[in-house]
Amino acid sequence: MRKLDGTVRSHVLPMMIMVSVLFLQFVAAPSMAAQTKDSAGIKILQDLQNVFVDIADRVKPAVVNISPATRSTAKPGESPRGRPPEGSGSGSGVILDKKGYIVTNNHVVGEAAEVEVRLSDKSRFTGKVIGKDPDTDLAIVKVETDHDLPFVALGDSGTVKVGQWVVAVGNPFGLDRTVTVGVVSALGRENVNLSRYEDFIQTDASINPGNSGGPLFNINGEVIGINTAIINFAQGIGFAIPANMVQNVMNQLIAKGRVVRGWLGVGIQPVTADLASKFNVKEEEGVLVNEVFEGDPASRAGMQPGDIIVKLDGKVVDTPQTLSRLIAQLPPGKDAAFEVIRDGHRKNITVKLGERKEEAVTASIPKQPEMALGLNVQDLTPELADRFKLKDEKGVLVTKVEPGSAADSEGIKEGDLIKEVNRNKVANSEDFKTAMDKIKKGESVLIRIIRESRAFYVVLKTQPE
Repeated sequence: MRKLDGTVRSHVLPMMIMVSVLFLQFVAAPSMAAQTKDSAGIKILQDLQNVFVDIADRVKPAVVNISPATRSTAKPGESPRGRPPEGSGSGSGVILDKKGYIVTNNHVVGEAAEVEVRLSDKSRFTGKVIGKDPDTDLAIVKVETDHDLPFVALGDSGTVKVGQWVVAVGNPFGLDRTVTVGVVSALGRENVNLSRYEDFIQTDASINPGNSGGPLFNINGEVIGINTAIINFAQGIGFAIPANMVQNVMNQLIAKGRVVRGWLGVGIQPVTADLASKFNVKEEEGVLVNEVFEGDPASRAGMQPGDIIVKLDGKVVDTPQTLSRLIAQLPPGKDAAFEVIRDGHRKNITVKLGERKEEAVTASIPKQPEMALGLNVQDLTPELADRFKLKDEKGVLVTKVEPGSAADSEGIKEGDLIKEVNRNKVANSEDFKTAMDKIKKGESVLIRIIRESRAFYVVLKTQPE
């Protein structure tokens, strides 16, 4: 145990004496303890408690249990046959419209066209899955009724703050309408690898299997998120899809049965420390464009490989996930304003977005250890381009990669096409040799690679003398 020095001891001792005196006074006056029942502190706690009690009473009727549908001839509101009355379900959902529109997770409904929906009053309905969006893990279910259903409203997730109270309601382990309370732990969580477009609200409100698709409420009883996942090996870490994303997806699924998203037409990767030094920007400042697809919106607007996108419609872009999500939120045909850094200068580019197709892909991003170069190259020929599925007509093809070299560790492979060396275009092996001759031993080299239909930048370091 660490000892207190004299200075600290001189301050701590009087404080300890004061606390001891106050404690003795409290013990010696039991009547004072009795009076604490009516104290201001207890009243504040009771008021806080009543807030959560009121939220639970108001919102629980709108939270539903969703499970695989069973064949039945039951009428709306009647319990279908062939399923135990209290059988546990596969997930949760929440009614957001009195006419019976329910939002849940895509992974809760799976491939089903219909699901069974059970309300808090034990009534059951067959719900039709009217639309799914795997890219955000959301789905919309519609039940037909002859009366209005209890529902809750979506709030504005853009106003959510870290530290604010939240209430999660769902059916964990088949325990209907379980209420848990916590706070917002973080916002804008990405790289959780749960869906294509991630902007999660992180919460410590207890979320368990069966909570998926259930709502996350603020203290006004508004839905600010849809619970979607937990970290299995951690306690108190759950994630919810923000309400603003839910609203956008829900509106499109109800209107069209699918979600239409904007498309830029570029390959992108993060700006690492090595890449930042080559492009004269700060690490993680913007997103590096490593490929511009010919004929797509970015190409028509004049965007180029090597551009670093730092803003989209005034919003800061610092990760590939952020850029992808921001573009996906915009409709096709929208004029999107980009701020890019090109050769050290900032430039504004307006792009009329296209429509994202399901087969769209992004660039592969290799790791970047620091080792010696080690590769052989030759001019690209039509036969080699066909063999390695390359659309380009010019460039330098990698024919051999030395085991243990920087190129090998980077993941560079035979058949990769080198298009640039230190931002200089390379059309043939002579261009490649000229560019490499300018590099001193021990210096790093920025190389742009094409692999099939994908592109990426890598930074290699030559072996020092």
